[in-house]
Amino acid sequence: MTDGIRCMLMRGGTSKGAYFLADDLPADSAERDALLLRIMGSPDPAQIDGIGGGHPLTSKVAVVAPSADRSTDVDYLFLQVAVDEAVVSDRQNCGNLLAGVGPFAVERELVPPPADMASVRIRMVNTGSVAVADFGAPGGRVEYAGDLAMNGVPGTAAPITLTFEGTAGSSTGALLPTGNPQDEVAGVTVTCVDNGMPSVLLRAADLGVAGTEDPAELEAKPDLAERVLEIRLAAAELMGLPADPSATVPKVVLLSPARDGGAISTRSFLPVRCHRAIGVLGAATVGAGIRLPGTIGHDLAALPSANASGEDAGTLRIEHPSGFFDVSVALDLTGRSPTATASAAMRTARKLFDGTVFPRSY
Repeated sequence: MTDGIRCMLMRGGTSKGAYFLADDLPADSAERDALLLRIMGSPDPAQIDGIGGGHPLTSKVAVVAPSADRSTDVDYLFLQVAVDEAVVSDRQNCGNLLAGVGPFAVERELVPPPADMASVRIRMVNTGSVAVADFGAPGGRVEYAGDLAMNGVPGTAAPITLTFEGTAGSSTGALLPTGNPQDEVAGVTVTCVDNGMPSVLLRAADLGVAGTEDPAELEAKPDLAERVLEIRLAAAELMGLPADPSATVPKVVLLSPARDGGAISTRSFLPVRCHRAIGVLGAATVGAGIRLPGTIGHDLAALPSANASGEDAGTLRIEHPSGFFDVSVALDLTGRSPTATASAAMRTARKLFDGTVFPRSY
């Protein structure tokens, strides 16, 4: 590896990560993960000897390849590289880094050159769900500059529309993994929901906080961190997920009434650090969770009216520490178990550098 490895660093949504072609990394997953730890600079809180940014949102990897499935164009494997632990996890998707996968596929010529607009069908290998990324690519070149502002990211960029298929029960098998709109977990009432990101929704007030605090203020509360971990591990067992303190899912999301005209206010944990915004699939999961009657968030939320089948009645504005995230979620409530039929969101991405990365030698 002394000659380095081809790598593109991209901002995808409110995250930042290293994008690789699968063929440029070892085929063996253990060898690949060991290499990625050396590339990102983990374990080290500052990731000073690698290209990671010292935070879960900037220590991410996308591995992209021509799709093994004829119905999609490319395969996208998301890997979360822990900052201060020698851990690489593939247990979840990342909808923010997903925003850069379509542009990366065009840049690496994994799809035919688009004439004006690109539409890339992406198989999310972590869960088998499918997303379609639509974005401008005049003359076959990805258009990164644009006028779309996104809370949590300075400036503006070109819009990328992400439409999701088959996200309900992505990791757990059902939109409501326990079969219940509410469960008692570790002494609090929660809603366990999975619309692309297995999550545990609960009232912020039930943990003694307002749910509108700055993330740093919440992270400074050791008792809160202990309760979040306790709830996460207990809920994981109910959801059929590993009750592992180092696991990245389920996420714990604190809900409170919206303050700025949105549907709901959120504070999401990753799993210990508090998100400065909210992830794409996290927002889609919260959106589904608050739309479902009888859930923890349903009565807290300011919702547009839905028709009898629960179909989408408009965009939901999910408030977060940096502003808001607009997401569209369509539900079908007519069957024995509720499900999400479609989810969509608008993101941006930007190529930061394209070149060669040199992993540390130890």
